[in-house]
Amino acid sequence: MFGFKRSSPVGLTAVLVAISVSGCGGSPPKPAATPLPTPAPVSTPAPEQVIVSPVSPAATPTSAVAQKYTYTVVNTYPHDRAAFTQGLVFDEAGQLYEGTGLYGKSSLRKVDLQTGDALQQSNLAPNRFGEGITIWGDKIIQLTWKSGAGYVYDKESFELLRQFHYPTEGWGITRDDEKLIMSDGSSTLYFWDPETLAEIGRVTVFDENGPVIRLNELEYVNGEVWANVWQTSRIARINPQTGRVTGWIDMRGLLTAADRSQPVDVLNGIVFNAQTGQLFVTGKLWPKLFEIEVIPVK
Repeated sequence: MFGFKRSSPVGLTAVLVAISVSGCGGSPPKPAATPLPTPAPVSTPAPEQVIVSPVSPAATPTSAVAQKYTYTVVNTYPHDRAAFTQGLVFDEAGQLYEGTGLYGKSSLRKVDLQTGDALQQSNLAPNRFGEGITIWGDKIIQLTWKSGAGYVYDKESFELLRQFHYPTEGWGITRDDEKLIMSDGSSTLYFWDPETLAEIGRVTVFDENGPVIRLNELEYVNGEVWANVWQTSRIARINPQTGRVTGWIDMRGLLTAADRSQPVDVLNGIVFNAQTGQLFVTGKLWPKLFEIEVIPVK
């Protein structure tokens, strides 16, 4: 999100940061993008019974203190400086996809990791503010911020297959092997059935100080949910079974003064390449992609 939530007047260059979980150029012109019309709503029938798991003990602090982490930069890469990054995801072949936000500028992109160029792009309707994305099988699922509308695309063609609805705001989304995991800016993570897109559970996120709110872009990393916390430079490592924050990664200091010579926004966007063990992080309007190693603070 932006300092004024997501309504930023400027476009974003997202910077991706590749994180090793073990410790954890001139670009061609962008391809023309054809705006997607706002499709007629397709309602998702509610199941006869939605099984909602009990809320975790997030209302009260835990005595267990979360592990602190810092990082070392291993490598840097370029990225499109006009992208207001809201979501990132790799497919199983290592192809990167990105969802961007801002009204009139929201898009879904297939991205060249080495150059940051959009190889393929579809724009959302001007009245839609794009948010997180994830992949389930041969489909890409994208959230929007306040419209309560999500989209399902064919991963190869970007053809819009359906629109669905949810009762909260849409912020981040990721998945494990069985379900989708979604955030709405609160301290709650929602679990969705990947086929019906109906809620099947939820958990409240907390650390030793109590509930952790403003959970933004999400990524599933080796059994944990990693979450940007909006308007901070911290990433929360969350146990999705209990909601407890097991670790905090402090990402301050990635951008230099030169990087900030043009407008930049907050850290946002996490993507894990399970094939290589790399985790990428970006910020809204950032000019570089960083590969880093995560280091525990002793």
